[in-house]
Amino acid sequence: MTVKRLTGQPAADGFCMPGEFEAHSGCIMIWPKRPGSWNYGAVKAREAFAAVARAIAESEPVYMLAAPDVANNARTLLAGPGKNGTACQIQVIEIDSDDAWARDVAPTFVRSQTGEIRGIDWAFNAWGGAIDGLYAHWEKDDLVARRFCEWLGCSCYDAHPFVLEGGSIHSDGQGTVLVTEACLLSAGRNPSLSKAQIEECLMSWLGAETIIWLPRGIYKDETNEHVDNICAFVRPAEVVLAWTEDKEDPQYALSMACYAVLSEARDARGRRFLIHKLPIPAKPVCIQEEDLKGYVFEPGEDVREAGERLAASYVNFYISNGGVIVPQFGDENDPIAVTLLTRLFPERNVCPIPAREILLGGGNIHCITQQIPAFTPHSLEKRKENGECEA
Repeated sequence: MTVKRLTGQPAADGFCMPGEFEAHSGCIMIWPKRPGSWNYGAVKAREAFAAVARAIAESEPVYMLAAPDVANNARTLLAGPGKNGTACQIQVIEIDSDDAWARDVAPTFVRSQTGEIRGIDWAFNAWGGAIDGLYAHWEKDDLVARRFCEWLGCSCYDAHPFVLEGGSIHSDGQGTVLVTEACLLSAGRNPSLSKAQIEECLMSWLGAETIIWLPRGIYKDETNEHVDNICAFVRPAEVVLAWTEDKEDPQYALSMACYAVLSEARDARGRRFLIHKLPIPAKPVCIQEEDLKGYVFEPGEDVREAGERLAASYVNFYISNGGVIVPQFGDENDPIAVTLLTRLFPERNVCPIPAREILLGGGNIHCITQQIPAFTPHSLEKRKENGECEA
């Protein structure tokens, strides 16, 4: 199915980005295979991805994108009944990519007041392009958003050449968007634009009224410190913030700086933020020598080193229709994170998933998922009537 490539801007058309805690029509993931991200043939990584997919599929459909050469492997490992013998809501779709970070390469969706959704296809350059990108070729990644919208039959805005990743924005669905200065002002993304111009772009594309600029993210986050690893909305005017009380930890100053901004900020409706401090792991999670032996790096690809600290954060969770899928690292703070999130999401089942294998790739559960907001069933038919898509 082909869809019309929209050249306007969502805000002018009456669309805005919903909050992740709002109802979903499904979740997009990508089956891992890149040998420079997923060691030892991605065997353990695929087990972790499958666990995440199954947890999400308990309450919403999962669309697993896979390169043609690994699609059957995905179908095999994801096959079988869901919880309590119900049908498993996971569909494998053959769409190729350079890596498996659905949050950053799949479309960001915006929705109208009538319930129609449209995708946004940002320019993607592997988190920094020639300046500090993590691999040299990202052409297939940059096509994922458009190709998925075509498969879904969803109209798609072309935001090129504006560079943005889904992990660098968090919306409350009511006009407020969280970002980090470290990421959005980095030299490898939109260097010709000022902070004010970038803010104007975010308002136009996301339908936002207020942008909260947090100064930093998680220490050693190789995405130039995406916001989804440091701070996330649990509901409007209420956030979790990655935290440590250890003043010797480099993260302490970064989290304190974010806390200072949030404490003084107001959202789009003039409300102060209720801030919940979500601890990071008590002990740094690092690359081990045995981990390192399993990678195969391509020329121009960022390489890992033994002892390298990874950007572990419990904030990198996914909110599904019925659950909160939260990473676990074998750390003493694992149960503390689960307990806090259980209190903050009493209407959802908090599902802890061992996620070190995902973290070894450079991100975590939120990074490998992208929600599709709930939309009205008649919206696709309306697009067909308007000539926006053809079978």
